[in-house]
Order: sequence, then C-alpha cells, then structure tokens
Amino acid sequence: MSLRTELLKSVWYAFTSLDTEKSGKVSKSQLKVLSHNLYTVLNIPHDPVALEDHFRDDDDGPVSSQGYMPYLNQYILDKVVEGSFEKERFHELCWTLTAKKNYRPVGVTLPNEEAFHLWCLFNYLSEDTYPLIMVPDEVQYLIQKLLMTARSEMGEMELGEMSLEQGVSVWQFLDLVTSPKILRSISMETLRMAIQDMYAEIILDVLKQGYLLKKANLRRTWTERWFILKPRILSYYENEDCKEIKGSIAIDKDCGVEILPDKDGRRCMFCVKTATKTYEMSASYNKHRQEWVTAIQTAIRLQQSGSASLHRELQSRRREQREHRKQSRITREQELQRLAELQSEKERQQNELEQLREAQKKAEEAMIQEQLKHREQQEEMQKLLTGQLREAEEARASMQAEMQQKEMEAAQQKMRIRELEQLQERLQEALAQEIKAHQDEEEYRHAQAKLLIQEEDKLQALLRMQEEQTQFVERTHREKQELKHEIEIQNKELQEAQRQLENVRENRQKADRDVQVAQRKLHQASTNVRHWNVQMNRLMHPISPGEKRVASAGGYQGLWGGVLTRRDSSLKRLQASDGKEFPQSVGNHLEI
Repeated sequence: MSLRTELLKSVWYAFTSLDTEKSGKVSKSQLKVLSHNLYTVLNIPHDPVALEDHFRDDDDGPVSSQGYMPYLNQYILDKVVEGSFEKERFHELCWTLTAKKNYRPVGVTLPNEEAFHLWCLFNYLSEDTYPLIMVPDEVQYLIQKLLMTARSEMGEMELGEMSLEQGVSVWQFLDLVTSPKILRSISMETLRMAIQDMYAEIILDVLKQGYLLKKANLRRTWTERWFILKPRILSYYENEDCKEIKGSIAIDKDCGVEILPDKDGRRCMFCVKTATKTYEMSASYNKHRQEWVTAIQTAIRLQQSGSASLHRELQSRRREQREHRKQSRITREQELQRLAELQSEKERQQNELEQLREAQKKAEEAMIQEQLKHREQQEEMQKLLTGQLREAEEARASMQAEMQQKEMEAAQQKMRIRELEQLQERLQEALAQEIKAHQDEEEYRHAQAKLLIQEEDKLQALLRMQEEQTQFVERTHREKQELKHEIEIQNKELQEAQRQLENVRENRQKADRDVQVAQRKLHQASTNVRHWNVQMNRLMHPISPGEKRVASAGGYQGLWGGVLTRRDSSLKRLQASDGKEFPQSVGNHLEI
C-alpha cells in the first residue's frame, strides 16, 4: 500500500465524520479547518491563498468528497514527504474526528489508545475501496493473530461461527473484538497488551523485541539491552521505555546471522555480521535465541527481496490467494456450465434421433399403405382383363367352324402364337425383374449414401468428443480427483459413439452386399432379356403356307390380327390409366 493510499483512508474517515447529514457533502468552513490541521500534522507549509482560491466560488454551499479531492491531491498529498512527519500523529488526528461521532461500543468499551490501535490495524488490512471494509479472510487472520498473541485457547471453530460473510466495517470490527466470545477466554489487560504487540508488529514493522545480552566492542563486557528489530534496522536501548537509544545495527542484504557455541560461561549465543563489524549477543534460553535468529533472517530476506514490510508482503500474498481462489471458483463454474451445455446438446441430439426414428417409422407405414393401394389396383386390372378374355373366348367359339377347316394351319398358327405369348410373358417377367433390380439398386445406393453420411457425422462427433476430452483432461489435470466421475461419463459416451459407429459401418457393409446382389440380379435380368429378344426374332419369321390356301390363310390372319389388336389396345389403355407394366399373371390369361 502506497503512502498516498494509507493517508487517504484516514482522511476519508475524517471527511465522513464531518458529514453530519450523511449526504456526502461537507460545508466549506469545516473543510478549511480540516485542511489547516492536515497542513500542520503533515509538516507542509500553509498556503492560505490557494485554500481561499479553491473555495472562492459559492462560499456558502457544501463540497462533496469528489470536489474536495483535487485540492487534497494538489496542495496536500502531492507535497507530503515520507519520514518528514509522524504517521501516528496524523492517524490520531483523523481517529479523534471520526471516533467522536461514530464509535459507540455495544458492550465493553476499549481504552482510547487500544481502540485507536485497532482502527489503525483495520485501515492497514482493509481493502482499497470505499466505504472501507475488511474481508472475512483478513478479519479471521487478525482475530486469530490477536488471540495467538494473547495466548488464548479459543479455536478456529468458534471464530467460524461469527457472521463475517460480507466483511465488516471498522465499528463492527471493534465490537467484534470486545464481544463476549473473545473476552470470555482472555482478560482486558491481556487483550490490551496483545493489541499493543500487534500494533508494534504490523503498523510499526517491529519483527521482534525483547531483552538480550550484548557484548561491548571495546571493553568486551556483557550488558543487558532492550532490542527492537525492524526490517531495516536493529536498535537497542537501555530499557524497554525506549527513551535512550544506545546504538543500532543497519540490516541490509549482505548481513548474516549465525549461532555461536557456548563459551566463557555464556549460553545461547549468536552473532549478527555486517559488512564492517560483528555483533555478539546472548539470549536467555535456546527457544528465545532461535526466535531472534529467525526474525533477523526474515529481515535480511526482506532486504534481499526489496520488500519494505513483512506484513505488507503477507497481505499481498493473502490477496493473491483470494484472487486465485476466486478465479478457480469462476473456472469451476465455467466448467460446470460447459458440462451442462454438453449434456443439453447430447439430450438434443437424442431427441433428434428419436424424431428421425419416428419419421422413418411413419415413412414405412406410408410405404405399406401405398403397396396395399397398388395391390388393389392390380386386382381391379386383373378383373377387367378377365372380362376381356371372356369376350375373346366367345369370339373364338364363333370362329370354331372355320378354324376346323384350316386345322393344320391354325394348329401351326396357334403353336406360333403360344410360343410368342410365352416369349412375351418371359420378356415381361425379365423386364419386371430388371425394373425391380433397378429400383433395389437405387434404394440400396440411397441407403448406402445415408449410412455414409451418418458414419461421417458420427466420426466427426467422435473426433470432436475426443478433442474436447483431451482438452478437458489437460485443463483439469490438477482437479483430476474432483472430475473423475465426469471423465468416466464422457468415456462411456465415447464408447457408445464408437459402438454406434461400428453399427453404422456394419450397416454400410450390408448395404454394399445388397447392392452387389442387386447388380448381379440386374445383370442376370439383362442377360435374360437379350436371350428372349433373340428367341422372339426367330419366331417372328412368317409361316409360308401353300398357294391354294393363301386366301383363307389371309382371312384367318386378318381375323386373328383383329383379336390381337383389340387385346393390345385394351392393354395399352390399362397401361395409360395406371402408368405401370402388367404383372406376369396377365399374360397367362391371354393364351389362345
């Protein structure tokens, strides 16, 4: 925290204490008095001209905190030099202004000095946002450290029961420190001493203080001194009143501390080495010596890292940890949201698959109905052809007498016609087989193309799921135990997708086999058509009757041709009405 930020926090309390109506504005006369006092405690030369110029316009109106900030920054804070004033005196001025108005203790009242120290501790550890609050982690840390300093037996469980969810203000914090939950385990005197020790440690940057024996450089005698260790200096005084300083040791990154063996009747010895001198000291017991050695090593480490304050460094780490936890929580929420989206996408795909199945089922039902309708049309056509065949039989009976006279020629002609009709039936059958084979081939090709598309979609989905699973495993490697169940579910989904892909591949192979069978059938039907075409051409050569029977044969052929012409015209009309080929059974009824 910079010096400007630290001063602004205290000034904010002083400004809000002057805002009696809580409107965010303070009268200009009060701000002039406040500015004059700030000049004094910060050791800044007074500039009454600038003060009057800034508040010249509308002298009777109030000024908000935003209106006062330009003057505060330009004429006060920009001129502050660290080390040229007493921070404690500055903070005490702001505390005096705000405590008179806002400090209303509920239970036990702290002495003013201890309340002021806790106020300074709160400002030191509070967030840099206004109004100032302390987050629950910092409250927990500060109270726990206070109890540890007071050697209290109060545990973390009891602290966890306190309501610290949204953070606390400084007045809530003061009431919390003096609450029965805290004071029932320690006395007021112990609490006061703990607050003073914490104030010295955190605010004054005192890493360690206490009595040690120091060996003089000239006379080599041992004298008890009161030592105070800060990050940059180790000072020693005649006693703990700290009125007369006897000397100091500058701490820098080149210093060192070593534990010395006992000698000359002195125990628990250690020394501090600087670039020019070595200082020998002696503690009262080993634990005391180890505490001092650790504290001096901490001061040296702070100098080596360029940090000016141990607790400021610890606070920065705690803030980083809070930010990291917050970011981790946000990341987990995003992952959970992404998993939920994946689950919804999976459910949507399943719904689409169910819809496709329903559509396929409806298409099959429609196809069955179409086949039934086609069968009924064929039966009607068959009845019509039966009637026409009956008429042809009657015509044949009327011509029976003439046909008896020409029995030899009629027998040959009948045999020829019978062979032609049989050939026509076979041709129609072969043509129907060829058409069916063409239709089966088209259906198999359509099914094969559909299966290929499904296979490609499943394969792409499988690749996406594999890629997403790989990325998910890489991102959540540190959360492997927590997300193990979700990974197993995705593995099951991957196996299910692979199984579906195998089924699609098997269906595609089956469709390929069906297409090959249909192609063989088509080839066979084409071969049969060519064969019957050859037979048809052979049988179409006319029979050469004798000369005496030319006229009668011609009359018979004309009569028979008329019958065939009526039959062909009937067949063509039926074909035109239905638009399809006749079944094989129709030809069987046309035999003469």
